[in-house]
Amino acid sequence: MAWLVLVISGFLETAWAIALDRSAGLSRLLPSVVFVVTLVLSMAGLAYALRDIPVGTGYAVWVGIGAVGTGLVGMLVLGESASLPRILCLLLVIAGVVGLKIFH
Repeated sequence: MAWLVLVISGFLETAWAIALDRSAGLSRLLPSVVFVVTLVLSMAGLAYALRDIPVGTGYAVWVGIGAVGTGLVGMLVLGESASLPRILCLLLVIAGVVGLKIFH
């Protein structure tokens, strides 16, 4: 259960990062509310998962999911560069997250 919560919390990290960007410095109400709600849920999920998963592994997996998710949304939805080097770097992050899970 802790791993499932950790993965969901990683996706919520992507959501709050995108909402923060869309909030225009917290000046737009709806994206700001989405940011705060998803941030709190993401942190709560991380805290729950860390009861059973070591902090080094849990935090790295959480950040990795959030970073890859945010990078993909940026490239696929927000028109950010989808260059080969960027994609390769995201694949390296994924490999690191998978490795942390395997060697947990």
